[in-house]
Amino acid sequence: MEEKEIMKDLATTPSGIIQNNDPEYVRLVAQISDLWDNAKNNAALAVNTELLDANWQTSQYIVELEQGGNAKAKYGDKLLVNLSKKMTRLKGRGFSRSNLIYMRKFYLTFPKSETLSHQFETSLHPKP
Repeated sequence: MEEKEIMKDLATTPSGIIQNNDPEYVRLVAQISDLWDNAKNNAALAVNTELLDANWQTSQYIVELEQGGNAKAKYGDKLLVNLSKKMTRLKGRGFSRSNLIYMRKFYLTFPKSETLSHQFETSLHPKP
């Protein structure tokens, strides 16, 4: 949070509690605000990374374990239809047949998770 924003907010704070224009107080508010902004950003990044990994592993299971490493299942589309119904009953939304197809394509496009994680991190934190 920038100091100008903090000063504007402090102007609306009831006086008498603390000196609103005290530079140390302004710094304290900025530090705490930045701390929480960073914590929220880091939490979102961690959640996104875990979900990305879960999607990749799901698709790995489908392609490698259920399909023997082939791009198409020997059981045809019934595998994804049945899996979709079962996973939706167990875990709720997010496991439609089309989502499972996208997950499968995801794994086929990025067969190595290390490459995927690196690309994900690089896109979120590009080097200057």
